Amino acid sequence: MNARILAATTGRILRQLRHDRRTIALLVVVPAVLLTLVYFMYADQPTPPGQPTTFDRVALVMLGIFPFVIMFLVTSIAMLRERTSGTLERLLTTPLGKLDLLFGYGIAFGLAAAVQAAVAAAVAYWIFDLETAGGIGLVIGIAVLDAVLGVALGLLCSAFARTEFQAVQFLPVVVIPQLLLCGLFVARDQMAGWLQALSDAFPLSYAIEALQEVGAHAEPTGRMWRDVAVVFGAVVLALVLAAATLRRRSG
Repeated sequence: MNARILAATTGRILRQLRHDRRTIALLVVVPAVLLTLVYFMYADQPTPPGQPTTFDRVALVMLGIFPFVIMFLVTSIAMLRERTSGTLERLLTTPLGKLDLLFGYGIAFGLAAAVQAAVAAAVAYWIFDLETAGGIGLVIGIAVLDAVLGVALGLLCSAFARTEFQAVQFLPVVVIPQLLLCGLFVARDQMAGWLQALSDAFPLSYAIEALQEVGAHAEPTGRMWRDVAVVFGAVVLALVLAAATLRRRSG
């Protein structure tokens, strides 16, 4: 990859994003609104003494899930539009390489995810009094990594779609199974063996476990760093595979 080309690509994507007000609202406003709904869903739930509230447990996980899902949708459709409009074909006639383009997307949307995570965390901690043993900085950092994971998987899946409808169809195939098996609904160690094996293969499971480690421990743990490393590795792998499968145009 060329650092100068990568920086220029990142800047181009950020400029496009800045002028798309609907996407900005989707990225920044929607997670905060959804967290508000989660708060009022669990506001009256009784809490055993010495235990975290239901909102604390659920909201912490949602700070990772919401960016993952939203970024998957936005980037899979954005890359498909680059192909169907012919923009990608024109870009690839320049010195721009596929890895430059895809890592540029990852960096640009990672920066957007930092704003998204900061706003959502501010709402959760300062308006709804979310309490975690670990610091808010770690929560935001892992939430940004979750968002970049959604970007990488969205870019990978977009290579196999020819229309926006097909891109959205990857949501129940790629995203929903990870949501069901990440430990949000049933603890992973309480699942049937084959379900636990599937959960262990999904990167979102490690992202959620990392957030739960921050919620339970005041200092970063070895398991948290291992989970972060697994998710980061999944991001890089997905971006490399996306570059290998990316087509210039939709047929």
